[in-house]
Amino acid sequence: MNDTFRKLAQASATTMGSPWAFIAAVVVVLIWGVLGPVYHYSDTWQLVINTGTTIVTFLMVFLIQNSQNRDGQAIQLKLDELIRAVKGARNQMIDLENCSDEELERLRREFEKLSKRIQPATVKHEG
Repeated sequence: MNDTFRKLAQASATTMGSPWAFIAAVVVVLIWGVLGPVYHYSDTWQLVINTGTTIVTFLMVFLIQNSQNRDGQAIQLKLDELIRAVKGARNQMIDLENCSDEELERLRREFEKLSKRIQPATVKHEG
C-alpha cells in the first residue's frame, strides 16, 4: 500500500506541477466563468466551482505533504552522509532533527557568531 501511494503521489505531483495542469485549470475556470451568464450566476453555478476546487485542494494537500516528506527525508539523509564523510565535521550534527528547540537555538546562535567572525567586512558602494 505504501509503495502504491508513493508512486501515485509522485506521479500526481509531477503531473499537477506541470504547465499543462496549470493551463487545464485556467481553462476550467474560464469555461466556468463563461457559463455564468448561461446559468444566470445561480447558486448551483457557484457551488460547482467551490466544490470542485475544495475537493481538488483537499486531495492535493495529502499528495504535496507526501512529496515534501520524502524530499525532506532524502535531503536529510544526503546531508547526514556528507557530515559523516567530511573529516573534522561534528558527527553530533547528524541527528539535529531530533534535538529540542532550545538545542537548535543554541546551535543557531553558535553558527551566527561563527559567520560574523569569518565574514569579510562589507564595503558599501554608492551608486
